[in-house]
Amino acid sequence: LDSTQYLDRVKINFLSLIKRPPILEDAVKMVVLSPLLDLAGFYREPFSLATEQSIEIALEDKEEIVRGRIDVLVIQQQLWLLVIESKRASFSLLEAIPQALAYMLANPDPTKPVFGLVTNGEDFQFLKLSKQVTAKYALSDKFTLSRRENELYRVLSIMKKLGTILI
Repeated sequence: LDSTQYLDRVKINFLSLIKRPPILEDAVKMVVLSPLLDLAGFYREPFSLATEQSIEIALEDKEEIVRGRIDVLVIQQQLWLLVIESKRASFSLLEAIPQALAYMLANPDPTKPVFGLVTNGEDFQFLKLSKQVTAKYALSDKFTLSRRENELYRVLSIMKKLGTILI
C-alpha cells in the first residue's frame, strides 16, 4: 500500500470504530496515531519516542505543582519536537489544548520552540509554543476526518515537515 491508500484505510477504520462507542484514548492512539507516527518516520533514527512521559510544572504564583503524563513525546537529541496529547473520540480538542500547552511548557530547552498535536482521532490541531521573555502559542487550522476528503494527508504532511525542519 502507498501512504494515501494506508491513510484512507486508517480513516475507514476510525469511522468504523466510532459506530460502536465508546472509543477510548488507547484506541485512538492505536488506530489513528500510530500509523501517522510510522508514516512520518518518527519511529526511526534520529528520533526517539517516549510514551506516558511524566512531567511536573510548578505554578509560581499559586505555589501549586501540576503533574501529568504526555501521551507521546517525539525527541531528537534531547530536543522535544512534538508533544502529542490524545483524547477519546467524544472529547473536544478545546479540552486537550490547555493540557498540551501545560506539557509543552515543561520543555527542557526554552530557547527552541516546541510543537504539539492534539487529537481525538477525528479532529487534529497543531500547536507551537515559544518561550523567550513570555510564553506565546499559536494554533493551526483544525483538520477533521468528517470531511469528504481525507485530511490525514495534510496532517501527515505537516508531521513530516516538522520532522525535517527540526533536525
